[in-house]
Amino acid sequence: MIYRTEYMQRLKAFKDNKIIKVVTGLRRSGKSTLLEMFRDELLQSGVQPEQIQYINFELMKYDAVRNYKQLYNVVTEKALPDKKNYLFFDEIQQVSGWEKTVNSLSLEYDADIYVTGSNAYLLSSELATLISGRYVEIKMLPLSFKEYYGYYRDSGKSREELFNNYLKYGGLPQLLSLPQDEQTIGTFLSSIYDTVILKDVLGRNKLRDIDLLKRVYAFVCGNVGSITSTNSMAKYIANEAKLDTNVRPATIGNILEMLENAFIIYRADRYDVKGKEVLKSLEKYYLADTGLKNIIVGYNLENYGHSIENVVYLELLRRGYRVYVGKNAAKEIDFVAINKEETRYFQVTESLADKATQEREIAPFRSTHDFYEKTIITTDKTYITNVNGIKIVNLIDFLLS
Repeated sequence: MIYRTEYMQRLKAFKDNKIIKVVTGLRRSGKSTLLEMFRDELLQSGVQPEQIQYINFELMKYDAVRNYKQLYNVVTEKALPDKKNYLFFDEIQQVSGWEKTVNSLSLEYDADIYVTGSNAYLLSSELATLISGRYVEIKMLPLSFKEYYGYYRDSGKSREELFNNYLKYGGLPQLLSLPQDEQTIGTFLSSIYDTVILKDVLGRNKLRDIDLLKRVYAFVCGNVGSITSTNSMAKYIANEAKLDTNVRPATIGNILEMLENAFIIYRADRYDVKGKEVLKSLEKYYLADTGLKNIIVGYNLENYGHSIENVVYLELLRRGYRVYVGKNAAKEIDFVAINKEETRYFQVTESLADKATQEREIAPFRSTHDFYEKTIITTDKTYITNVNGIKIVNLIDFLLS
């Protein structure tokens, strides 16, 4: 198991606090392992075993616990009225009305509560108002390249070789325990894809057309980082599938939202650089993991540029930015990254060796008329680190910084 330092620190920051810790993210991104590690550290720090209840709703032993009353009865049977109770609920979306139980336990006991879930509906229901203002959401992503590299640092492989493997297979933590060959990893990733599609998308929504769902996901995989719309997507899919009837753009929009809610895709809205506002059309989509993209579209040079753009997008999310696609008149900035302290602009390209490429990547920065930091991220190894105030950064150096 790999120690997820960043996420552990976030949990520790809220330890022994009445604030409910909610860890969300893609299935198999490491949420369960995170809770297990945190539980183990509690035990090592002197917390007694009887103070801890850990319930994983994916296990058969808890299969009968499917509503809030059943959950309440199971927990209160072992809860200690005169001591701190550490309560861990893994994949709690399996329990209908779970918020009622968590809310009640928080009020009745000296309870430190941690929950995980693989669907954004976890916090979007009307019931979630019961814990509104009393929870913090920790959004978990698969391994960063920095985490992946740290695990394989002493393997004898170069940074570039490890990055290519990371780009190809993705960063789901369980991959680290598997033989590093295409067949084994491909089988594993296919099983994760099937589980997310069937369990976290179909299982949570009133959608029966699994073929259309898979076609929408495949479209996103093949068009990572490309401006798109539900209208163009609907026309493409109808034509590709040779359908006799039209596919409604609204249906495509609903499916995209379902995939977003399962944390398997992310939407990057467009941001008007001059007007400083978020636009409501023609967004881009990125995948939660490049491995889950590659099992659909394959490993090829055509997808390489899109894959590195995808990796940078996820890295900016990890670093706490809200990430948009920049619109600057007729030109486009790959990413506008915004947090409370700063706004930064990023371009991502395979190489700057060609003069035409240099001009294409620099041009969108010229007319921004602001002093926000501007960076071009490239796979080039170059001693040139600045061009007219624009930073030039090697991709691997950026990911490891």
